[in-house]
Amino acid sequence: MSLTVDDFDFDLPPELIAQHPASERRGSRLLHVHGQQLTDRQFADLPACLRAGDLLVFNDTKVIKARFFGQKESGGQVEVMLERIADDTHAVAQIRASKSPKPGTRLHLANAFSVCVTGRAGASGEFFALELVDREHPDDSFWELAERHGKLPLPPYIEHPAEGADETRYQTVYARNPGAVAAPTAGLHFDEAMLAHLHEQGIGTAFLTLHVGAGTYQPVRVDKITEHKMHSERFEIPLATVEAIAATRAAGGRVIAVGTTSLRALESAAAGNGQVHAGPAETDIFITPGYRFQVVDRMITNFHLPKSTLMMLVSAFAGYDTIRAAYAHAIAARYRFFSYGDAMLLEKTQD
Repeated sequence: MSLTVDDFDFDLPPELIAQHPASERRGSRLLHVHGQQLTDRQFADLPACLRAGDLLVFNDTKVIKARFFGQKESGGQVEVMLERIADDTHAVAQIRASKSPKPGTRLHLANAFSVCVTGRAGASGEFFALELVDREHPDDSFWELAERHGKLPLPPYIEHPAEGADETRYQTVYARNPGAVAAPTAGLHFDEAMLAHLHEQGIGTAFLTLHVGAGTYQPVRVDKITEHKMHSERFEIPLATVEAIAATRAAGGRVIAVGTTSLRALESAAAGNGQVHAGPAETDIFITPGYRFQVVDRMITNFHLPKSTLMMLVSAFAGYDTIRAAYAHAIAARYRFFSYGDAMLLEKTQD
């Protein structure tokens, strides 16, 4: 079928956008979507929905303090959101200012260091390339300056500035590889006790790293979804994870992606026969209805923004009509939406 962006729209009452996380990580609700059957659960019930021999694949990226405020040399105010750090002295970023800075423009950030805008970057020029030109200490890298002077980059639909609690709750408990500027939010529901309980049940866990970029919030600016170009993100899949997936499949277990980022990395790394390749890579995979999944059998995910590429992805995975029904049910049942909201467990639509 020929789909447009409007086919993935829905009306969401603003009060259902979660502004703060649940009091406990596992305190969220869980909507189990299996075909036309919708079951309301608590996230704490997740182990009961799995079985020994299943494998959960998590994204262990860590959110960096990627948001900066500063001034142009002319005195104009700017806000810089890092998209990715390329190396110690180069980065790609979104910039909010009264006028887009031209190449050669210097920005003084956080009253601590300066960068030079060297040009545009991204598939459609939506980002700016930055180079460090002045800093407190000559050896300071972008990584160190971000940790010292940056602010945690909460999503644009969360209306409060990052607070002390966000420093903990907008990270997964297993985050260990810095580089993301948005959290892999499906993983925010897991705590150490649940991970231990899953292990005791014989449910496997494996990890990969995909550094989520700020481009994840970029709207789709075309009408026909076939004309949309995805932003690119870095990922790496360890050999141990590839081996765990192969062993799970051989034993008849199910591969369960925790979040859309884990799913996108696994599907990107799969060859035509579904074999996952280990190592680092880049992905701009755009998954829409009609895509044939090669690796993932089930997925855990939060509720996504209207007209977003992630709405298109989950519609491809669980079925367009099924997702429409699930979201209508979630709104009627007052589920909480987006990063700090509730979760879904989705079954893959069978051929």
